[in-house]
Amino acid sequence: MKVSIAIPAYNEAPRLPRFLTALGEQLGALKAVKAELLVVDDGSRPDDHEVHRRATEELAGRLRGHSARFVPSPRNQGKAAAIRLGWSEAAADAEWLGFLDADGAVPPHEVVRLLAALDGADFDALASSRVRMAGKTIVRSEFRHWQGRIFATLTELTLGLGLYDPQCGYKLFRASYLRPLLGELRETGWMLDLEVLAMIARAGGRVREEPIDWAETGDSKVRFGIDAASMAAALFALRRRLDQRT
Repeated sequence: MKVSIAIPAYNEAPRLPRFLTALGEQLGALKAVKAELLVVDDGSRPDDHEVHRRATEELAGRLRGHSARFVPSPRNQGKAAAIRLGWSEAAADAEWLGFLDADGAVPPHEVVRLLAALDGADFDALASSRVRMAGKTIVRSEFRHWQGRIFATLTELTLGLGLYDPQCGYKLFRASYLRPLLGELRETGWMLDLEVLAMIARAGGRVREEPIDWAETGDSKVRFGIDAASMAAALFALRRRLDQRT
């Protein structure tokens, strides 16, 4: 079974090469699932662009049974656009499509563990989750934790997805559900995963949430207070658009 994962990267030269190296080492243990990693450069600075390209090509040369490709965007268009570009370049025989943040906050062993869970899956979307619970390590500031809890509560009240953490940066979707929706996706920023989850759920798809280890890496591109307010407004706009669609 093949899984294509878009990794949107915007000026991630300090973090991406190390993350890709560690991820490549973990992928060696994955047998039943074949991963295609699509590193999408979202119009980064020239120096960062070159680091992203070189790191992806070096990874591709080391992988066995898996693959990695560099996908450049002509200009910076935002995370959602980069992910959609990656999905448009995915292998035609991929049975699952997903995305993964490039900052390394999701440890490679958790990336591989969730990929392994797709073999024989009885669900249609798999969302990673930052749950503070026994057996899981979550390294996150209290400020970001409570910002996330407020937004998750607002998301649940608006979309009713039944998820504790709807915006963790690693999600996987069954391609037979996602591909027919690609032309209808409208989100351009941080709301793409919610748009996809809501559309799959409304189409009768089964969504599963899986707690993972996670570590804040710093230098988040989300500006809390500014982006959180715009996200709240975007939630209501997304709900209206989904209601009009049905």
